[in-house]
Amino acid sequence: MWGERSPGRSFEWFWAAYAASTFGTWIAFNTFPLIAIRVLHAGPAEVSALAAAGAAVGAAVAVPLGPWVEFRRKRPVLVGMDLLRCAALLSVPAAYALGWLGMGQLLVVSVVVAAADITFGAASGAYLKSLLRPEELLAANARFESTTWTATILGPPLGGAAFALLGPVTTVVADAASYLLSALGIRAAGGREVRPERPERPEASKPRTGDLLDGWRYILGDRVLRPLFLNSVLVNALIMATEPVLAVLMLGQLGFAPWQYGLAFAVPCLGGLLGSRLSGPLVARYGQHRVLRTTGVLRACWLLGLVLVGPGTAGLLVVMAVEFGMIACIGVFNPVFATYRLERTASDRVARTLSAWSVTGKAAIAALTALWGVLAALTGPRTALGLAGLLLLASPLLLPRREVLPEPAPVAAGAEA
Repeated sequence: MWGERSPGRSFEWFWAAYAASTFGTWIAFNTFPLIAIRVLHAGPAEVSALAAAGAAVGAAVAVPLGPWVEFRRKRPVLVGMDLLRCAALLSVPAAYALGWLGMGQLLVVSVVVAAADITFGAASGAYLKSLLRPEELLAANARFESTTWTATILGPPLGGAAFALLGPVTTVVADAASYLLSALGIRAAGGREVRPERPERPEASKPRTGDLLDGWRYILGDRVLRPLFLNSVLVNALIMATEPVLAVLMLGQLGFAPWQYGLAFAVPCLGGLLGSRLSGPLVARYGQHRVLRTTGVLRACWLLGLVLVGPGTAGLLVVMAVEFGMIACIGVFNPVFATYRLERTASDRVARTLSAWSVTGKAAIAALTALWGVLAALTGPRTALGLAGLLLLASPLLLPRREVLPEPAPVAAGAEA
């Protein structure tokens, strides 16, 4: 997929850094809900509130950071965000060892990590676009997607075993260490990066108030990005909102062990690995729009099946089947979607656009997670899962219906040629 040209040393280090942090994240899969449930004895409303509040406040903190990142060298920003996440996560085992760990501590760390995640994502998209030629972006995004699903396959079972055998904060330490390795990898990528300048006011050192809305204006003004934005925000929010509910159902009411819960999500990720490997060949054969629309529709058809989850082996098999189908479709959709979004976005707007996208996504996840936590507490986890599945079936209505001919990303007025 790379063609005749190697992606280069800088990309290989960047990918290695991504692999390290991704494996750490998935080893710590749902660690905070597990700590809240098993250590702090929290209920569904508290677990959902923790996830929702952390994402919401983190998104709010990240709003001004998109414009700030746009006009700075991206590599130092990436290293800084990795080190910030490492330090924040290490505070959890420190508080646990001292007997001070509580929901407030988990919330503060969730906020810091969420804000750093959004900032890192905004900077990494711009950095990746600067490293590669346009025709190499799909291969790069497919590699990232394959890495994600490989980590998802291996991480949760290892994390669940570590949680059970070595204590509840072991996986948090592993996650923190992975961000340190990521920072070292990005630092090792080397290369010289020119500091971006503000075209309208090169002398300006601080983002303007209007810059905070530029990302949303850019997205909503584009006839293809707009429906993809609405679709991705809704789908991701509905899927993520069900995770704490499903955790309470499986770990609480149905009595699954942490390692079983991790295994139920790890095995189906083989579908994501397969899907990411197929994304390039499918686009080459059927075209970008058809692959986006088909897999965008198919990924919405599976979540409703989680209503059927029961105890024992049969329950695990139901979760695995539902997650495999959904993840396989997502594995194809994500790299194609990520590539098209970068191609469609002007180089001098990437950080602001991705930041606005992530902030909206985090806010939507926070709102729906809080709502689904209350809904699960009032009606039961199964009812909440069923409603999310029904709403997800309507999400394909937001996908673009007509193919748009490829066109180069526009360059903002005043930018240098």
